Amino acid sequence: METQSTIICPPELASRPLGLKVEKLIALPVSKVFKAWTNQIDLWFASPGSFLGKPENNTPFYFETSYQGIRHPHYGRFLSIQENEKIELTWVTGEGGTEGAETIVTITLSGHETGTFLSLTHAGFVSETSRNNHQDAWPAVLEQLEERMSRPAD
Repeated sequence: METQSTIICPPELASRPLGLKVEKLIALPVSKVFKAWTNQIDLWFASPGSFLGKPENNTPFYFETSYQGIRHPHYGRFLSIQENEKIELTWVTGEGGTEGAETIVTITLSGHETGTFLSLTHAGFVSETSRNNHQDAWPAVLEQLEERMSRPAD
């Protein structure tokens, strides 16, 4: 799945330097974590069946989540995909999320004797509130990834 191409209209983040970094050791193989982020996001994060798009460079995607009964649309595009190593994508949500700003999420994966070491950076926030909300949310999201993707297939 590794593809090399020029990113179309990369987001300009110079005026929005706020970002965060979260790291987690996940007890799953790298290939399974990579697949969770690229082809199976609606198995662990997005509402089931809501993911639209293809994990290809410069390709848009859409999905939604539901939290406390409220629908949260997520939009973006895959910027760069390096199979089992790195996924870079834009991330746009509304009020309470990125506030409509096109942010960048970068996920890097590396093998570890007990699974996968995942490093997630999220950059380009328009406010400290938006950044702090995501700083609080991402660890729970990654816990959910590990828990739901560790379940046996039905």
